[in-house]
Amino acid sequence: MSGSEAYAHVVSQLNTLPDNTWLTQEYCDPAKFSGILVLDGKFVKVADQNQKIPFIYGIDYLTHDIPVGVLAKSESHLAFTELFRLLKKCNYPLRVVVCDDRMTVKSALAKAYPRAKIQLCQNHFQENLRRILHVRTEDKYHQFFASLRDRVFLDANTDAAVTAGLRYVLDRYGADELCRTIVMEINARRDILFQYLTIPDCPKDTNLVELYNSHLQARLKSIKSFQSVPAAKRWLNAYLIRRRTKTLTDCDLKFKHLNGYPSLFWTIKKQTEWPVILGIKAPEQHSEQRHEEDKGKNLYWFRNN
Repeated sequence: MSGSEAYAHVVSQLNTLPDNTWLTQEYCDPAKFSGILVLDGKFVKVADQNQKIPFIYGIDYLTHDIPVGVLAKSESHLAFTELFRLLKKCNYPLRVVVCDDRMTVKSALAKAYPRAKIQLCQNHFQENLRRILHVRTEDKYHQFFASLRDRVFLDANTDAAVTAGLRYVLDRYGADELCRTIVMEINARRDILFQYLTIPDCPKDTNLVELYNSHLQARLKSIKSFQSVPAAKRWLNAYLIRRRTKTLTDCDLKFKHLNGYPSLFWTIKKQTEWPVILGIKAPEQHSEQRHEEDKGKNLYWFRNN
């Protein structure tokens, strides 16, 4: 068939796919999610928009499943409000959001999930410090930044250790006004910079979603731009469904047990048939004993069963 015929055929197929949020709402068991949401966005180009617009989505940390995603005009309070509204619609048990430093996330989260916490990505925070201190182009603050990184962000694994690390850096470099200001700011924001110390299995960075962003970028590389917002939403919805139903193969360390199964496998309701989705087969069915053994390897299942 011609290119235009192939395009029309693909669009008609994509239009038959279920909505990703509906998939979560109808097929997933909220109790199987960890409640630790690693949140970020990827900017995409749409022809009828003046600038790239963000596709915001969150990954459940322990299952790697992607319950919701939102294509918005900007990373605004309304955009994150909509994302958290969809999470509540799915009864997602949100406990903590791991994200970079955006006030709009904090305000939207406070309305939708007032008891949920925020863990700022320490990688992003440290990168901001590098820019402020010009450590890549000047030598003046190299030792200060290295001491702060090693004593506070790398070595501190308890609240007392954070206090001791900050005290050490302040005593050594506090004579410099900029150094003193930075140490005091970290201390003032320690509740969201070191929230992971109070929540089991919570990461202190957004590395997981950054890896997914890299994968998404590779898929977007051949797309110069989407024709319209509806076209972008249609493609991104299909992308999320494909990621959730594709067998994981490259997980490592504490996530190695996720390999061999799609992420939706870990969150689907018990005894629920695999959703009928165009071109996507159900995962290989193992014995009930094997199924339970694999669940037991998952950290969330281990802690809650």
